[in-house]
Amino acid sequence: MYSEVRPPLVKDPDRLENLLKELPLEPGVYFMKDARDQILYIGKSKKLRNRVRSYFRDSHRHMPRIAMMVMQVVEIEFIVTDTEAEALALEANLIKQHQPHFNVLLKDDKKYPYLCITWSEDYPRIFVTRKRRKNLKDRYYGPYVDAGLLRRTLSIAKRIFPLRQRPQPLFKDRPCLNYDIGRCPGVCQQLISPEDYHKIVQRVAMVFQGRTDELVNALTRQMEKAAEEMRFEQAAELRDQIQGLERLTAHQKVALPDDTVSRDAIALSSDDQFACIQLFQIRAGRLVGRLGFNADAQAGTPGEILQRVLEEHYQTAESIEIPAEILVQHELPDGDILAEYLTEQRGRKVSIEMPQRQTKAELVEMVERNAQYELVRTQRVADRNAQAMQDLAEILDLPDLPKRIEGYDISHIQGSDAVASQVVFVDGMPAKQHYRHYKIKNPEVRAGHSDDFASMAEVIRRRFRRYATDPNKPRVGNPDWPDVVMIDGGKGQLSAVVDVLREMNLLSELNVVSLAKKREEIFLPGDSAPLKTEAEQPGVQLLRRLRDEAHRFAVSFHRKKRSDRMRRSRLSDIPGLGQHRQKELLATFRSIDYIREASPEQLAEVPGIGPHMAQQIYEYFHPSAGDSAIATIETAQAGS
Repeated sequence: MYSEVRPPLVKDPDRLENLLKELPLEPGVYFMKDARDQILYIGKSKKLRNRVRSYFRDSHRHMPRIAMMVMQVVEIEFIVTDTEAEALALEANLIKQHQPHFNVLLKDDKKYPYLCITWSEDYPRIFVTRKRRKNLKDRYYGPYVDAGLLRRTLSIAKRIFPLRQRPQPLFKDRPCLNYDIGRCPGVCQQLISPEDYHKIVQRVAMVFQGRTDELVNALTRQMEKAAEEMRFEQAAELRDQIQGLERLTAHQKVALPDDTVSRDAIALSSDDQFACIQLFQIRAGRLVGRLGFNADAQAGTPGEILQRVLEEHYQTAESIEIPAEILVQHELPDGDILAEYLTEQRGRKVSIEMPQRQTKAELVEMVERNAQYELVRTQRVADRNAQAMQDLAEILDLPDLPKRIEGYDISHIQGSDAVASQVVFVDGMPAKQHYRHYKIKNPEVRAGHSDDFASMAEVIRRRFRRYATDPNKPRVGNPDWPDVVMIDGGKGQLSAVVDVLREMNLLSELNVVSLAKKREEIFLPGDSAPLKTEAEQPGVQLLRRLRDEAHRFAVSFHRKKRSDRMRRSRLSDIPGLGQHRQKELLATFRSIDYIREASPEQLAEVPGIGPHMAQQIYEYFHPSAGDSAIATIETAQAGS
């Protein structure tokens, strides 16, 4: 394709100048694209030509992230809008749709948890998670700094309102004890309609939106109406919910002169590397949420970082969650545009202020102090990890700090259900998005016959085979290429891995070590004696954390695989019942116990299970059952 051979614009000044002349002096959104026509960056501006031109003028002043992006730009496209606020709204939607690499400001290190409500389901679940999924119907609140407070709040909400308490039903044909004591409305048996259940969940959502007072007022009106109509049981239930909500917010008061205004206060603290941002949500004078964000301190000025944090935060917020007033620590470069955009989204005026004195300024200072404490904690963890990586580099005689370290472990019980794990640490921290599971495929590894050496060799072969088949695949700068590979085990496991890598011509390109459990000894390929290290020195501790995480991850997957096998083992003994029908049965009845309790008629309703197979399954669990049930099933089906 023509676009693939065009040089970057920085190397083609004539074409760059022609493109810049085509850009209008109007508000709009611009797209930076690379040679593969992939969008690198999406931005907005009051005057498109001036903003885009600034990227290619005085490029030596750019931050490293922007300078790297500019070097890759091959094409520039734009969309003109009528106002700056429209440009901001369009930019937000396009970033959400395309998620360009260089638009990512906030670091997603799974540090803070979110609260998720799965509105995409008929009976929504409410749970705490550190991973945001991509279902647009589900809602995420957070990220919350205080994970303990978030879980306590959710626990109290589940006691105040009747909500589903279990991800899966405990019984197939009846509700559990939670229904009898009023904790659950009988979701598992659909004793409540999806519409009515949505109304209950909407009340819980109001708590995490900071609308507790509004919810209390609404429930008070319903309670008074129920009492007037002599529905005293319902009135008492509403009274208990009101009292629970009042206890929930009793100790969250923040002293502000005007407690009728909803406010967000945001501030940051930064060094040369990290920027820690805190956002306090204050509704009716109460601190209802303390959110935390991390950003690259080199991503811009403090005002630019705060601006982008606010833009990204409110992109996913409902209009009711946008406050009337936002207090900021630094002046925002496009604060007026953001205020206009939020006013349009909220339907009422939103003001952005940088207070200089009195109570509001003190509130921003309090938020800044919290950001400073978070920065100190972040620096402490970063220093510990940097020290550990430096020590590990010295132990292994590496030219640079090991940015990506991979750990591998095998888990089984005497050869049965053998699995392996791959865990990844990036900059000394777990990067769980890169974790991988492996099911051992070697036919020689089976129940009663284990072979950890062969299993480890198989996993390493599968992990690096794409590099062996493509010698030109980049290593340096490739985020998938590890700086260190750690094998859990001693010299035997290491030798098996070395043989595989030598066969794949990759041994000279990888730094492979093994960590033996007994004495925490590190072995290198070709050395019969371990390295001279201390078990408590930072580099060894880093490998131990990696090894323990690989062990945990492997064991958890092994237990799941073993549990699945045990669930299916009895079904596999039934003649004619293949894997597909077993899956259908388990999907319908959830467990072997439920299948055992089912009648032939109920079994026959499962897709792929006819009357004869249903009777065969029933007789397997009830050997004394008569053959007359087949006629009963056929008669019932004929009647239907």
